[in-house]
Amino acid sequence: MEERSNPELYAIRHSLAHVLAQAVQQQFSGVTLGFGPPTETGFYYDFDFRGRSVSEKDFPAIEKGMRRIIQEKQVYNRTDCSFEEALAKAETLGEPYKVMNIKMLKERGVQHFSFYSNDKFEDLCEGPHVSDTGVLPAKAFKLDRVAGAYWLGDERNIMLTRIYALAFETEEELKDFLRRREIAETYDHKKLGKELGIFHFDDLVGKGLPLWLPAGTVIRDEVETYAKEMEFKAGYQRVSTPNIAKKQLYLMSKHLPAYEDSMFPPMICHHEDTGYEEHFYLRPMNCPHHHLIFKSVQRSYRDLPLRLAEYGTTFRYEQSGELSGLLRVRGMTLNDAHLYLRLEQVGEEVRQMLGMYMAMYKTFKFQDYRFRLSLRDPDGAGKYQGSREMWEKAESMLTKLMDGTGLPYQKGVGEAAFYGPKIDIQFKNLMGREETVSTIQLDFLAPENFDLHYTDEDGKDQRPVVIHRAPLSTHERFVSYLLEYYGGALPTWLSPVQVVLIPVNEDCHDFCEDLAEHLHGKFVRAELDFSHESFNKKIRTHTLKKVPLLLIIGNKEVQEDSVTVRRFGVKEQQTLKRGVFVAELLEEIRERKNFREPITSIV
Repeated sequence: MEERSNPELYAIRHSLAHVLAQAVQQQFSGVTLGFGPPTETGFYYDFDFRGRSVSEKDFPAIEKGMRRIIQEKQVYNRTDCSFEEALAKAETLGEPYKVMNIKMLKERGVQHFSFYSNDKFEDLCEGPHVSDTGVLPAKAFKLDRVAGAYWLGDERNIMLTRIYALAFETEEELKDFLRRREIAETYDHKKLGKELGIFHFDDLVGKGLPLWLPAGTVIRDEVETYAKEMEFKAGYQRVSTPNIAKKQLYLMSKHLPAYEDSMFPPMICHHEDTGYEEHFYLRPMNCPHHHLIFKSVQRSYRDLPLRLAEYGTTFRYEQSGELSGLLRVRGMTLNDAHLYLRLEQVGEEVRQMLGMYMAMYKTFKFQDYRFRLSLRDPDGAGKYQGSREMWEKAESMLTKLMDGTGLPYQKGVGEAAFYGPKIDIQFKNLMGREETVSTIQLDFLAPENFDLHYTDEDGKDQRPVVIHRAPLSTHERFVSYLLEYYGGALPTWLSPVQVVLIPVNEDCHDFCEDLAEHLHGKFVRAELDFSHESFNKKIRTHTLKKVPLLLIIGNKEVQEDSVTVRRFGVKEQQTLKRGVFVAELLEEIRERKNFREPITSIV
C-alpha cells in the first residue's frame, strides 16, 4: 500500500503492524522480527519463532494482547540515529534480521536511520505512525492467516512465519471487506477452474505452467477468434514467431538487462567441433521478434502503419510465492501486436485502438474500468532506458493524446515500461483490487536499438514509432478474470458446452439425437444426457456446471417438433418450435449476444 494514496489509513496499518509484533513478543519469548509493512488490505509481519509452531488457533490470544496495547494509549516516539548507533541498538535488542537490514541499507547508501518506540517495544522503522495506540481502531482489524515467507524473498534464505492481518478505518469497512471476500472466494477462478474442468497444474510440468483442459481451450479459442476478427477489420496482419531466441536478440532489445532476474535460465548449445557456445532464452516478450519481421524487408512510408499481431507464448520465471492460479503464471499466451508508424499517425492510431478496446468491453459487458496514464518516476533513473529528451517527447505526446480523447484518466507515476510511457486500462476484481487488463505503450527506443527505418516521400531514411498493444491481456489472466466476473456462468458463445439436451423418457431419444446432430453440424457445442440419473438430478448436475441452455424434450415436444428451454439464471422456461430455437441460438452465438449479468452486480 502506498502512503500517498491514503496517509491516515497507511499510518493506522503501519502502527498496527508494530502492535502485532509487540503482542507476539510479549506472548512468545525469544521471537525475532523481520519486516512488517502495510498492505492494500491491512498489514503483515514476518517472525522467526525459533522452531515454534504458530497457527490461527493462536490468533485470539494475540488479538487480545493487541487490544490491551491499544487500550493503554501508548505513545509512539521516534529516535533518529547514525549507522553505528542503529547497528548497536539492533544488536542490543537482539534482532539479527534488523542488523542485516541496517547493513544492507548502508550498502545502498542510506546514512540516517530511525527507530519507533512505544512502551518497552522498539523497532527499526521509517514511519509514519499515529500519535499513540489509543488512536487505533480496536474493532476494525482482524488477524487473517499464517504463511511461510523466505527472508528477503530469497528461497535460499531461512523460512520465516508471516502473519497477515486485515485493517480498516472502521468496523463497517472490515465487515464489508469480509462479505466481499466470501463472495469472491465462492467465485474464485482457481475454485471454478477445478469445478468446471478449465485448467490443471501438474508438478511434472512445473509450477505456474497451466495445462488447458478441453473446456478451458474452448474459452481460449473463442476469445482468440473474437480478437482476430476485430483485428482483421482494423487492418492487422498475423505473424507467428518462435518461443526462443539467441541471447544477442535480448541484449539488443534491452530485455536481458531489464528482465534477467525474471527470465528462465538460458539453454546452452555446445558445438563440439568448434567449441562455440550458443545461448538461447525463452522469450519474455514477443516484440523483439516482431521488430526483426519489420526489418526483414525495406519499408516505405506507404507501408505504414504496419500492424503485426500474434497470440505468442512468453515465459517469466516468477518466484513460486508470487504464483497464483492463472493470474500469475510462468508461461502465458499474449494477444500481442506491434504497430510501426510515422510520427503523425500515432494520434489517430491510438484513438482507433481505444475505440476497439471499448467495443470489446461492450461485448463482454465490462463496465468497471478506468484509464491510467503510466509515466516514469523521475527518481528511478536506473529503471528506464533511453534519453531524457526521448522520454519527455513520448510522455508529452501521450498526455496530449489522452487529453484530446476527453476520456477521464489518472496519472500513474513510476508505472511506465522501461522503454516508454503507456496507457493502462485498469479493471477491478470482486475484492475491488485493480489489475491491468489492456495496454497501449509508446516506444521510441526500439527503433533505435534495432536500427529500424523506412523510406519517406523524399527517399530518405526515417525512424518509425512503435506502439505495443494488448487489448485482452494474456489468455491466462483474461480467462481468470472472465471466470470470476461471470461466476463461471459464461455467455453462450463463450461456454465450453452451449446446449445440453435432456429427454424426459427413452421415447424421446431419437428426437434428441437428431437435434443434437443438427446442432453439431452447425458447430454448436451440444451434448446429450442419456444417463440413468433421475430427471431432476440431471437438471441439477448441468445447472451446477453452469451450462447456458438446457433443452427439455418430452413426448409433447416430440409431437409438436418443439423444445422447452431453460436458460441458466432465468426462472421462466420457454417453449419454442425447433426451427425457431435453432435460428435464435445461431444468431445469439454469431452475434455474440450476452444475456449474462456479472457477479459484480450482486456485490
